[in-house]
Amino acid sequence: MRDRVVAALRELEGQYGVRVLLAVESGSRAWGFASPDSDYDVRFIYVHPRDWYVSILEPRDVIEQMLPGDLDVSGWDLRKTLRLFAKCNLALNEWLGSPVVYLERPGFGSELTALIPKYFNPIVATHHYLRMAQATFEGHFREGEIGIKKIFYVLRPLFACRWIEHTRTQPPTEFGRLVVAPWVAMHERDWVTELLERKASATEAEPVPIDEARARALRTEMARYVAVATTLGTPANKTVDDLDVLLRRWTTS
Repeated sequence: MRDRVVAALRELEGQYGVRVLLAVESGSRAWGFASPDSDYDVRFIYVHPRDWYVSILEPRDVIEQMLPGDLDVSGWDLRKTLRLFAKCNLALNEWLGSPVVYLERPGFGSELTALIPKYFNPIVATHHYLRMAQATFEGHFREGEIGIKKIFYVLRPLFACRWIEHTRTQPPTEFGRLVVAPWVAMHERDWVTELLERKASATEAEPVPIDEARARALRTEMARYVAVATTLGTPANKTVDDLDVLLRRWTTS
């Protein structure tokens, strides 16, 4: 699969006249709880030649293709990427923390990752993960059951909220690192282990039971983070000069 992904990215570089700076796996395969039928969600950052940025027009700044073999490929132009990064875009921050890297121009990923602490906004991040947990639970928990894929889309963002509450930093992309954090109880880890073992051989839609005590605990925690989010503080006022420098450095003539 890695060879297929790299070949697809090289073809896109030629087709669109761009350079891929970073390409990673996102979604469940990066988080560490993929099902046998999970897609491959490749996300990448690319850059045009410098003259593309000197125009009165702003051409399309996204490349998206669905390729055979469940290969979902989507990329953002560097300028779009940096604009979103400055606003604390959590999807982008997770790309930068992905454990599966397909392509990287030496130094690019580490340079951008080093700037996350400056632009990380705990309130924005908590609301992002909380909305994800709430929407999934409210939309898919029915009659004491939820799809096995969906329960991880509740637990992972809730554990991310806990990480932010305790550290005020970007949560790890990998679910396993969230689970072993000291503020996750042993009985929760045991339950996650059981779910992971089941998910490894299940289809994504297979239902799992959630008893009333667990459902109530999940609802209570989500309600608590509505209030917690307002107490976390925001970054100090800042310029984006370092992102402008990065843009200029990684564009070519």
